[in-house]
Amino acid sequence: MAGEECPRRFQIEVPSDPAFLRMVRTAVDTLCAVAGMDENGRCMIVLAVDEACANIIRHSYDGAPDKRIICEGRLEEDALSFVLRDFGKKVELSRIQPRELDEVRPGGLGVHFMRKVMDSVEFEDCGADGTCLTMRKRISVAREG
Repeated sequence: MAGEECPRRFQIEVPSDPAFLRMVRTAVDTLCAVAGMDENGRCMIVLAVDEACANIIRHSYDGAPDKRIICEGRLEEDALSFVLRDFGKKVELSRIQPRELDEVRPGGLGVHFMRKVMDSVEFEDCGADGTCLTMRKRISVAREG
């Protein structure tokens, strides 16, 4: 292994039970800390990933706590990326949109928040079941706040 660089990444699989999201938040926060992000930047990214997981539980699995969520975090040269994979019901990708902010009602702001915090948010069809969500944040931007 001499000369090979160790990849800075994690991959965890958790059940779709909100009690397990703490594991995801801890892993995301740790990777952000390794990237040198300040506490505020780390908290924003942790909340974005947590919101994405909550959306998977709510919308892909209809609240069922025994389904699979795979979360991968990767520290790249100039960015952090997070990929969330679910195996729930298919969603027409064009329908995943944030609601209008002038609508005064609870909920429905998760996608808006994710897009506000991250530099890119992309949903992809993952084959027979589920959806992949990839979120990316440039580190230089994150470190500046």
